[in-house]
Amino acid sequence: MSVNPGRSAIVSAIESTGVVAVVRLNDADAFRDVAAALIEGGVRAIEITMTVPRAVALIESLASSAPPDVIVGAGTVLDVETARQVILAGARFVVSPVLRPAVIELGHRYDVAVMPGCFTPTEILTAWEAGADVVKVFPATALGPGYFKDVRGPLPQVRLMPTGGVTRENAGDWIAAGAVAIGVGTALVDAGAVVARRFDLVTANARHFIEAVRAARSPKRG
Repeated sequence: MSVNPGRSAIVSAIESTGVVAVVRLNDADAFRDVAAALIEGGVRAIEITMTVPRAVALIESLASSAPPDVIVGAGTVLDVETARQVILAGARFVVSPVLRPAVIELGHRYDVAVMPGCFTPTEILTAWEAGADVVKVFPATALGPGYFKDVRGPLPQVRLMPTGGVTRENAGDWIAAGAVAIGVGTALVDAGAVVARRFDLVTANARHFIEAVRAARSPKRG
């Protein structure tokens, strides 16, 4: 019988590859192929948002069938009832677009990592002091990597992850600015590719983002 990793192991695993795939699909039937394509491309943390049809069932299915090194999480979790439901289905990390301290408390009761969404420095510090394992900065579209440098100046202890605004072009910039990982949605799971059943493009995107993180972390030569 396998033993689920605890919070610290989950966070370490997410930091290791540095990419959290944020899966939002209108077509739940494509999910298995999308997940397989992401895994083939090197992604090891897959977040299934509650906006996906049959999201809880998909979390349960992937959590029970994915390779042991793949961590399945739930996104767009807004309340403790949903958090409990996805955790019992097998989610090992819970992500929210907003800060709900009660969700952090519940996640820790089950030894599951929680990543609340925050925008301002005050929200970020409040979340961290409430026990957030990683603070999801959202929507990062309006902020840019420079914001991370500014926030990490006075708050170097906080683990930050941008979601929204992470592209193929700027993925490495977020890591260089101090992000422990990047949350990537449409730039990774391209809706057009899914509709066309071009899952090879999803795999190619995954490899690109994994490599961008690796390159940003490598010591500069010259």
